Amino acid sequence: MASTAAQYLEEITSSYTPTTSQFDAARSHRSAIESRIDTDLGLREMFETGSLRHGTGVRYYSDADYIASLKGSRPGSEWTALNNVKASLQNRFPQTTIGVRRPAVVCYFSDATVEVVPAYSGDNGYQIADPRGGWMQTHPKDHNQYVNAVNSKHSGGAKRLARQMKIWKYKRNVPVSSCYLEMRAAKYLDGESSYVALADLHRLMRHLQSIDLAAMNDPTGLGSRFTAYSSDSTYIDARSKLNTAVSRAQKAREYADEGRDQLAIDQLKLLFDQ
Repeated sequence: MASTAAQYLEEITSSYTPTTSQFDAARSHRSAIESRIDTDLGLREMFETGSLRHGTGVRYYSDADYIASLKGSRPGSEWTALNNVKASLQNRFPQTTIGVRRPAVVCYFSDATVEVVPAYSGDNGYQIADPRGGWMQTHPKDHNQYVNAVNSKHSGGAKRLARQMKIWKYKRNVPVSSCYLEMRAAKYLDGESSYVALADLHRLMRHLQSIDLAAMNDPTGLGSRFTAYSSDSTYIDARSKLNTAVSRAQKAREYADEGRDQLAIDQLKLLFDQ
């Protein structure tokens, strides 16, 4: 059992790290998905992306994510691509609930949830549905390389910080994009000379509060901006929960600095709803 705030934060991070079985269950559906989309719609390539692939996933919550690069010209409406992929997979898996959550088609299998993002190649990246409507440019392979580079610079700190932010998101039901949190964590640590878990968790949350969850430029300089939320109503909820989180993270950090670790742990338990 943790006796310091730093140990408790590491325990939380470890306890929500996905297991091998979570990876295997989600990936077991890949070949059937890939084959059916290729047969029905034509597939250039399909590859894994997202938090499970990047090493920032959260156990019990994160899905397996795939980019499905489709053949042919991109339709005018993103809903055409999403509905076509949904119909293809629903025919293949008639007993499975399949829905759309832009930019993905979501397959709720009994043993795993798999998200498939329809995409069209262009400008050395991919055009995918923008959560706020229309199309957006993304470069997932380059984004992964960027996060990996920052993570190596801080001996795994970038991915631990990203996972902690996502644990907060899921446990407190914060309507903020997981991708946004991951890229913000990497961008923040890219500008730091060292990584100190509790201090940097507080500083990143405080930074997001100070910029009012503003959209961020793609740090690779290649794709569209990363947005934090999908609507004004979700922004209000996210901002309120972020304000509470900043207060709790600050108290945890202050108590830890004073050597009052149990009080610091109590604040972290509130932060992560433990």
